[in-house]
Amino acid sequence: MAQVPQTFLDGLAVRTWCGLALRALGRARAEIDAINVYPVADGDTGTNLYLTVESAATAVEAVFAGYETQPGYATQPAGPTLADAVRAMAHGALIGARGNSGTILAQLLRGMAQVLAADGAQPRCDGPALRLALRRAADSARQAVAHPVEGTVLTVASAAADAAERADGDCGSVARAAHEGARAALAATPAQLSVLARAGVVDAGGSGLVAVLGALVEACTGETVDTEPDRAAGTPDALPGPETEAEPDPDADTGACAAEDGGPAFEVIYLLEADDTAVARLRTRLDALGDSLVVVGGDGLWNVHVHVDDAGAAVEAGVEAGRPYRIRITHFGLGDVHTGGPRPPRERAQRAVVAVVPGQGLAELYTEAGATTVLARPGEPPASGELLAAVRRAHAREVVLLPNDAELRDTAAAAAEQARTEGVRVALIPTRSAVQGIAALAVSEPGRRFDEDVVQMTSAAGATRYGEVVVAEHRSWTTAGICQAGDVLGLIDGDVAVIGADVTTTAETVLDRMLQAGGELVTLVVGDEAPETVAAHLETRVRESYLAVDTAVYRGGHQGALLLIGVE
Repeated sequence: MAQVPQTFLDGLAVRTWCGLALRALGRARAEIDAINVYPVADGDTGTNLYLTVESAATAVEAVFAGYETQPGYATQPAGPTLADAVRAMAHGALIGARGNSGTILAQLLRGMAQVLAADGAQPRCDGPALRLALRRAADSARQAVAHPVEGTVLTVASAAADAAERADGDCGSVARAAHEGARAALAATPAQLSVLARAGVVDAGGSGLVAVLGALVEACTGETVDTEPDRAAGTPDALPGPETEAEPDPDADTGACAAEDGGPAFEVIYLLEADDTAVARLRTRLDALGDSLVVVGGDGLWNVHVHVDDAGAAVEAGVEAGRPYRIRITHFGLGDVHTGGPRPPRERAQRAVVAVVPGQGLAELYTEAGATTVLARPGEPPASGELLAAVRRAHAREVVLLPNDAELRDTAAAAAEQARTEGVRVALIPTRSAVQGIAALAVSEPGRRFDEDVVQMTSAAGATRYGEVVVAEHRSWTTAGICQAGDVLGLIDGDVAVIGADVTTTAETVLDRMLQAGGELVTLVVGDEAPETVAAHLETRVRESYLAVDTAVYRGGHQGALLLIGVE
């Protein structure tokens, strides 16, 4: 869809930029993954950049959605300001940053936001403001990396800022100059980093940044641009010769040689709530533990990325500094890119089930049943890239995808479509609750023909009514009337059916209404915050009042809802 040409950046243009950048990285993801050789040749830079931008775009969309629900928006749609949009973009990237490249991109966006959302900043960003934002972005990203290395995304970002500073005119002119400067710098990266030259590729992170800057040009001007470097790495005139090849700085990040000489076994990433002083100490400690250290963020929230041999020590350092959470530890594995040996190919399974689950308890239940799970924490729905990663992790020719949430259907559909382009046969069953997923999983038989299995699973899910008991967070209108903050809400098939004051009483009312239409099995998934006696009370209710109806109870953990109910 053609974009309306603009000579400035405002809130709507930032929204457009995020969408275009996500689309560009989606197209380039596989290619960027394929050229990923530095600092670790783990083939995930494109995916990590995509997931980071997807988180940024989701945060911006949430800000716009919030404005669109305000009274009077239909007649006076002012929309979010530039400051609102860039803050959301930077925060979304920070909390969703993946890998070394995604963490650096998050800091680049944060640096831009520091200029564009500063007190006294103009409601629309013009050319001079964009030049300043790009310079702040490049400088802050370089400062976030413990040992900057030339020939990486940091070099590309600095070149973009340098080119922008030489440009005159509006935002479109500045963005175009930055993009061209980044493309030229990307083409030169093999001459700066010998590991790239030997592989015959340009820097993967820099390639992703070129795509993001190309999207910025399109958001400002409506013009599509070429995101390829000026000269393809691997052609004779693009690669450095023996006299010009740049060797890695011996004082620089040891990750440059990790692929050949062995390196840390784990990648550790976590969000951290801590003050500046504690983070300064954390940087020193983590720098001594490993390499590829990047710490980005500020104002009390940080994203920490490091490669280490002792993952526990890296996490403990975070605990000493503040409160780490959303901890992700990846083991590079025996015979991986660090140790240099080839990884033996793993045979694909014929069929697998991938399911989104709302709590750790259900994740364990689904895993025991053979499913690959994606954990949806309260308030943190998974992105399509996470679902796609789970499909890849399942490593099967045929995959059944269970989103277990009505609001995740489009996200799951996007992941399924991408997986199909990679040769995986994917069937999406539109389950709207984890209890429907349990019913579908219970009838799955991998020995059946794929289509027949999908039909049986879909039928079982569709025959399962679902309910949940939650606590209202604020006063609002519902299908059962007006609720106040703190009220207990009983939902049936997604609609509020009961407003009560007591969890157990409300749950019993919901269960009775669901069983009015009959049923053979009641499934109860109890959250950690629910009263300890609620499950036993409901089991007794079913046993005494509904003959020939069985009950199954599971612990869901911290799942958001106090109670999930399924009737089939």
